[in-house]
Amino acid sequence: MDASAVGPRTAVIGVGNEYRRDDGVGWAVVACLAQRGARRPLPPGVRLTCTDGDPARLISAWEDVRLAVLVDAAHARPARPGHVHRLRCPGELPSTPRGEAGSHGFPLGDTIRLARALDRLPEQLLVYAVEATDTGLGTGMSPQVTAAVEPLAQRIEEDLLRHFRGGR
Repeated sequence: MDASAVGPRTAVIGVGNEYRRDDGVGWAVVACLAQRGARRPLPPGVRLTCTDGDPARLISAWEDVRLAVLVDAAHARPARPGHVHRLRCPGELPSTPRGEAGSHGFPLGDTIRLARALDRLPEQLLVYAVEATDTGLGTGMSPQVTAAVEPLAQRIEEDLLRHFRGGR
């Protein structure tokens, strides 16, 4: 049976807001993957989508997929803007201190815990967190985060190919 006939097996989800500078990195990576896919198609059944991080929209974005790959901006102390963290979830996702919701209004870790409680997690969840330097209002990402977009898109493409060959 054709994978597209039963729906997408994999979703790559850019999380963020392109009008909050570095918080647009998830959307930029998804756009880069779409451009790369026009030249060399991604594996069948891969859906590219973007969301603002609202829990209901995020959970809907990974519904009915086996693998969800999320790309989001992250804050770290000390900050290394453009540095990429690869986390298998929910096990490796750090907890968010109380009162810190990030730029989405609801921490990603809390969304994952909610999805687990509702039995709405995909079989596999992989998060790429890109350290941000500026998530204030405005357009355009910092040079360090911009420089991380293309290599991260390539890394995700390689992950997808490995997943579809059974190498996870």
